[in-house]
Amino acid sequence: MRRVFITGASSGIGAALARAYAAQGASLGLVARRADLLEALRASLPRPERHRCYALDVTAHAALAAAAQDFMAAHGGCDVVIANAGVSAGTLTEHAEDLPVFQRIIDINVTATAATFQPFVAALKAQGSPARLVGIASVAGIRGLPGAEAYSASKAAVISYCESLRLELRASPVKVVTIAPGYIDTPMTQKNAYPMPFLMPVERFAAAAVRTIAAGHSYRVIPWQMGVVAKILRLLPNAVYDALFARAPHKARGGQP
Repeated sequence: MRRVFITGASSGIGAALARAYAAQGASLGLVARRADLLEALRASLPRPERHRCYALDVTAHAALAAAAQDFMAAHGGCDVVIANAGVSAGTLTEHAEDLPVFQRIIDINVTATAATFQPFVAALKAQGSPARLVGIASVAGIRGLPGAEAYSASKAAVISYCESLRLELRASPVKVVTIAPGYIDTPMTQKNAYPMPFLMPVERFAAAAVRTIAAGHSYRVIPWQMGVVAKILRLLPNAVYDALFARAPHKARGGQP
């Protein structure tokens, strides 16, 4: 997997994935909003001249498509596309001022995932060689969490969207991989003021994710311990789940994510 395009690449999971792939000798397309952080990351990677930075907002779909086309033209195609850009904020439906936050989370976490993949699909199918489209979901998408209506809904949508896309591309050389992180030690989770079971260092997560992507697994929760918890949560009757999680800690409402 020598050509890898990553959104949300300037920090957290995206930056860790970039470091992991660069260490393997891959050429990277790095997408994020802040050019300074992208350039600092690129300069820190092995063979920085191999990598291209695209400072853009993933909700700007035309700019995202142009970046995809530029990367494929520069490197003769692509092998892995990772739709990692994502935001999180506490939202409560009863507050009208949270609706724009809800919309922004859906735009970045869901619609931009499709906008990331779209420019690559036909080209990856035409290459004829194994390729991967990778959606970064979350265990928060498996069952709804209180105070996280937008985030849980967005990550549930990513899981279902990637499943639909996987079926559409089943006869092609393109495999769709869904990765649902549990609690990973990143700037996003460092804001959480509550215990986070099985918290995983981001570099360990990235190493596990790279292996999962290479193997072409259709769906994987990382770390595995959270995967066990996720399977149990899926099986719980609503009444039991509600009793256990109705008073779960809420992510702070933070305005525009």
